Amino acid sequence: MYIKKTIDLDGRPYHIEIGKVAKQAHGSALTQFGETVLLSTVCASEDPVANRSFFPLSVDYREKAYAGGKFPGGFFKREARPSEKEILSARIIDRPLRPLFPDHFFNEVQVMNTVLASDRQHDAATMGVTGSSLALCLSEIPFNGPVAAVTVARHEGEFIINPTYEQIEESDLELVLAGSAAEIMMVEGEGAEISEEEMIEAIQFGHAGVRKLIALQEEILAEVAVTKLEVPEPEVNTELVEQITKRVSATVEQACLITDKTERHKTIKQLKQDAWAEIEEEFPEEEGLVKSVIYDLQKEFTRGNILEKNHRPDGRTSDVVRQIDCEVDVLPRVHGSALFTRGQTQALATVTLGTRLDEQKVDNLEGEYYKNYMLHYNFPPYATGEVKRVFSTSRREIGHGNLAERALRGMLPPDKSEFPYTIRIVSEILESNGSSSMATVCAGSMAAMNAGVPMRKPVAGIAMGLIQDDGQTVILSDILGDEDHLGDMDFKVAGTEDGITAFQMDIKLEGIDYDIMRRALEQARTGRLHILDKMSHAIAASNPEISDFAPRIETFQIPIDKIGMVIGPGGKIIRDIIERTETKIDIEDDGSVVISAEDGSNALEARQIIEDLLREPEVGEVYDGRVVNIQKFGAFVEILPGHEGLLHISEIDHKRVREVEDYLQLGDRVQVKLLSSQNGKMSLSRKVLLPKPEGVEDSNRDNRGDRPPRREPRGEKRRR
Repeated sequence: MYIKKTIDLDGRPYHIEIGKVAKQAHGSALTQFGETVLLSTVCASEDPVANRSFFPLSVDYREKAYAGGKFPGGFFKREARPSEKEILSARIIDRPLRPLFPDHFFNEVQVMNTVLASDRQHDAATMGVTGSSLALCLSEIPFNGPVAAVTVARHEGEFIINPTYEQIEESDLELVLAGSAAEIMMVEGEGAEISEEEMIEAIQFGHAGVRKLIALQEEILAEVAVTKLEVPEPEVNTELVEQITKRVSATVEQACLITDKTERHKTIKQLKQDAWAEIEEEFPEEEGLVKSVIYDLQKEFTRGNILEKNHRPDGRTSDVVRQIDCEVDVLPRVHGSALFTRGQTQALATVTLGTRLDEQKVDNLEGEYYKNYMLHYNFPPYATGEVKRVFSTSRREIGHGNLAERALRGMLPPDKSEFPYTIRIVSEILESNGSSSMATVCAGSMAAMNAGVPMRKPVAGIAMGLIQDDGQTVILSDILGDEDHLGDMDFKVAGTEDGITAFQMDIKLEGIDYDIMRRALEQARTGRLHILDKMSHAIAASNPEISDFAPRIETFQIPIDKIGMVIGPGGKIIRDIIERTETKIDIEDDGSVVISAEDGSNALEARQIIEDLLREPEVGEVYDGRVVNIQKFGAFVEILPGHEGLLHISEIDHKRVREVEDYLQLGDRVQVKLLSSQNGKMSLSRKVLLPKPEGVEDSNRDNRGDRPPRREPRGEKRRR
């Protein structure tokens, strides 16, 4: 059945159609906003995946180069591994969908989103949430939807739904919001030190758009008959469950009170092994049941201790932040470094300063551009005391790094003229027990200030959690790994003392209301200010000077019509300057010049050469020239790059000069004065700068060196 529906979304049409393409997929939908078109498809395996304790859901998002009328980069001219943007978009789609599948559904589900056309104005990631939701609802896959997503920006003081890329660039707030008709499920974005209330206003505005898109899906679903797969409750040996529970309940409860993470996990692991050993002979197939029972008990006791006793796994109460230790300048030779430790979470951040040549080239559907700031996050297995194979950068690492990158971006120098360096921050997670991305924000902020990056303000981050059961709600500050795993929310908030710069919220519930969000944001603000105070004891402001090991950069402008003069034929002049001064020189089409060198004096020398090259010689000025050619009648001296004049033999000295080589050699530096300049020919003098010896006649005044005697006109000779 072919159906196409359209609604007005913030003054522009939003189309959804089904039944036209990809009809062998278990569910599919085409969404279109502007001239951006996205295909969302879903498929599920026929049978559950055996021996799987987690839901096998995979979500992909791919941007085809043809969608923007482009060729893929690279030798093969074919799309290959997903880009960072594609991975981040897939994560946006994944997070609101994942909580809406039944607990006991273990069939493999694959959600694929493909950008088929792009107007280079509208992002398709939020369209992927809406399209995937409808595709799942149309399929036989059990799914508690629909859900939808929009992007919200505040442009010139007004909120906009699904803004263009240009409007986002000019906005002070960008927010991606996903939810059901009743509640919010996922939020992420960044802002220019926005207040907590401004963030709530943006979410409420965006939620109205989400409701419109859900209503549109419901209109389509009302015209289609869909039969869903039944998910039977797993058969469980209730007597064995009771037997295991009775044996281990008290010991699991005691284990949950152990405040050290490593010791607590070690104890619970041993409990599982002991409990399994007791029943293995009688029930050899039930090892999974033992683990499941103990996990459920651990979850029950942990959540109960928090709700009823305000006692968290490490002994803290709900609003307390773990102990914080901060250090800067912890590594030699690197341009900036900081170590941030919060409880059992530790991040080491380093900063490397580079030149314009170190910028990252990004080529995607929006177009080609260069990044002069990047933050990379690494999470090695030793951070949690584990042994795992290390592959390429994981989606989680890319997501956490991007969040921290956005948190700091607004506090970095906005103009290259203020700070012309390319900035790379790398966070190595050395130890982790929750909230490592927010530890990265703190460490990255301190490392940048240590490197001499003129940060507007320090930035800190904190992760908030939620435990909600039977009408009881507790919001947790600075959550642990177990509280994230066993809890209901992970709400990361980063910012300065004056406002929020980045945020990301994931929940395991089907949604939360605005009251909980307000409380979480206010509690996060209190925690953020506490962390900023601790950071200020290590470093309160950016260092006034950059590291001695960082390159020195000189930036300035030259007239556009003079670029060719500086570069020279075939690049001859610019190559000569680079070789002579041991620098790197980059000249843009707009006339901006960036010179970098390990030695600052070399960069200054190269700048002086270029500026001299552009100067026009002035009569009466004195120049430090270089002898470039010698003739019998004088020497040619380069007084400025590209400008040579004649130092006649009679202008070399007050005494009579018989041979130029008696005074000058090729390559000699010589002080000369420009006497005249006509039609590009310049006359120079050295002797006018020399004191005239007493009693010495200027022998060159009447006899111009070795010139032949002046001939009389032929007519005069005949008359005589």
